[in-house]
Amino acid sequence: MNMNLADMKETLANGETALGIEFGSTRIKAVLIDHRFETIASGSYEWENRLIDGYWTYSQEEIIIGLQTAYREMKQEVEQKYGVTLRTVGSIGFSAMMHGYMAFDSADKLLVPFRTWRNAATGTAARDLTELFQFNIPERWSIAHLYQAIVNQEEHVPRIDFVTTLAGYIHWLLTGNKAIGIGDASGIFPIDECNHDYNSLMVKQFDDLITAQGFTWKLADLLPEVHLSGEHAGELTKAGANMLDPDGDLQPGIPLCPPEGDAGTGMVATNSVRKRTGNISVGTSVFAMIVLEKELSKRYLEIDRVTTPDGSPVGMVHANNCSSDLNAWMGLFREFSEAIGRKVDSGKLFSVLLNKSLEADPDGGGLLSYGYLSGEHLTGMDKGRPLFVRSPESNFNLANFMRTHLFTAFGALKLGMDILTENENVSIDSILAHGGLFKTPVVGQKALAAALNVPISVMSTAGEGGAWGMALLASYMINKGQEESLEDFLEKRVFKDAKGLEIAPDPADVKGFETFIHRYQAGLAIEQAAVDHLLENGRD
Repeated sequence: MNMNLADMKETLANGETALGIEFGSTRIKAVLIDHRFETIASGSYEWENRLIDGYWTYSQEEIIIGLQTAYREMKQEVEQKYGVTLRTVGSIGFSAMMHGYMAFDSADKLLVPFRTWRNAATGTAARDLTELFQFNIPERWSIAHLYQAIVNQEEHVPRIDFVTTLAGYIHWLLTGNKAIGIGDASGIFPIDECNHDYNSLMVKQFDDLITAQGFTWKLADLLPEVHLSGEHAGELTKAGANMLDPDGDLQPGIPLCPPEGDAGTGMVATNSVRKRTGNISVGTSVFAMIVLEKELSKRYLEIDRVTTPDGSPVGMVHANNCSSDLNAWMGLFREFSEAIGRKVDSGKLFSVLLNKSLEADPDGGGLLSYGYLSGEHLTGMDKGRPLFVRSPESNFNLANFMRTHLFTAFGALKLGMDILTENENVSIDSILAHGGLFKTPVVGQKALAAALNVPISVMSTAGEGGAWGMALLASYMINKGQEESLEDFLEKRVFKDAKGLEIAPDPADVKGFETFIHRYQAGLAIEQAAVDHLLENGRD
């Protein structure tokens, strides 16, 4: 039940609120919630990564512009809806796409442009460190980026004073604290799950590995301090308040919770931090997070070992590519619609075309697509080449075209998830999905249920996304009861009345996806040929 206007004004004036801001791959979103965890106002900023000098990146300037724009839109909505100028909030939390590499010198200067999780140029480092640690180090992880820079003898390396993720960078800018949440930290360097800190033995192994380089720094000197959910990780400084709100209305001193990665906020936003639960986040990339009951029997290059925001072990299957190519095709259909004088809004466009896939042949009619805008480690591709191919006998129509693009969005994920469920017999009580794809009811759920052959639930809160999950973590920090765990806080308070829709796999769809995934695996040689022979700029 919504509060009346007078109550809401009092809530805002008293700072009985929490603010979460998440830097996603295509959107920066700010969400302000009240003490009942309902969204009061939100704001956003659309952005896209760019491939510059061989690296996927976002500029430092746009990071700040996006932060300020998302906050300003949220603030303006508060003013418009409630007649209140926002001057304080109860707590703040920042989250962002996990992994990647931001390296700074002692004067706080960014030494090289931000290298995002999307870069697949760290294969040598990832392999060498995996062998050294006997622990899977994915190409996306910050330590892989750092060691690859050392291997490449990049001139900036001796001058490094601090290495962090995008979320850690924003938190540092606004508080002055070099802090990180344990979930995001687990994508920087392996975590010791007993003491909830970086694995000290592996830290020493790394230092020993680079001794001959003669650097003046040790690894521990470079990394942000690890924090668990619920801990205080700093306060908003005056400079930070003015950066976030250039109007000067926001007051300093607001407590901040540990910054987290988007994987962690996805787990929180779907109430998936308890063992035997899992969630799948669908966006530019797609990743499944399964909270484990026990250690895996061996290491797998396809499975990342990370943690929940409260430090529980998680098996993560991350595919670099998911919806980008589908979105590109949607853009093409929009262009056609506008060319014939039929302008259509994005919601209607997605709804019509995605629902068309429900009329398709179960396997997509023999069509094949790879939405690889970037490399895909799960299938061994070091670069991306979006590809659509069919045989003369394929049933080429719009329904099959749409189903094929939906199925392929989950193709690489399926290959990784099979390792957990078939090789390791990991038990999963529930999988909840979230992301923009599920704004169109049923369609995305049916495709994902077919791919994984498990029921898929989407909660009524799924559209709130990671920024809402980050706001929940900020709220947990200041509102948790004594000894109240994060999982209990979510289950008994935030989600106690939550409603959701569960869709079980349709046997015909499951069989159709099995046919499709065999085609997908057999066709990887075609994708590899495209990588090998189609130049990046499309010409000599």
